[in-house]
Amino acid sequence: MKIEHIGIAVKNLSVSVPLFEKLLNKRSYKTEKVESEKVNTAFFNTGDSKIELLESTDPEGVIARFIRKKGEGLHHIAFEVSDLDHEIDRLKKEGFELLNETPKQGADNKLVCFLHPKNTNGVLIELCMEKK
Repeated sequence: MKIEHIGIAVKNLSVSVPLFEKLLNKRSYKTEKVESEKVNTAFFNTGDSKIELLESTDPEGVIARFIRKKGEGLHHIAFEVSDLDHEIDRLKKEGFELLNETPKQGADNKLVCFLHPKNTNGVLIELCMEKK
């Protein structure tokens, strides 16, 4: 496993993308709307991993609720795996609670699964695999 990306919840991509472009001294390489998650995303390459900014497209979406509760900031850490189904089975056997036991379409051509933060020291963990 490697860190594929770090997800950061933001209120407004039009404000946050220029901020991160200045911070990282590079431009966002991709924006994408993920209907199933009710988010707009923007990605930045940062060497071997990426930063994903997430803006809610729905006032009752997961990101909007997260920001209301905790404010903008770190939302999740995503680990890239080579066999997502295998990792889901392995982690279930290890006693981890999954928020979705069936992989679903994520941003950046990935299939994704999330682990409940109550099992991971309060950090939302995303497992992702390149869609073939």
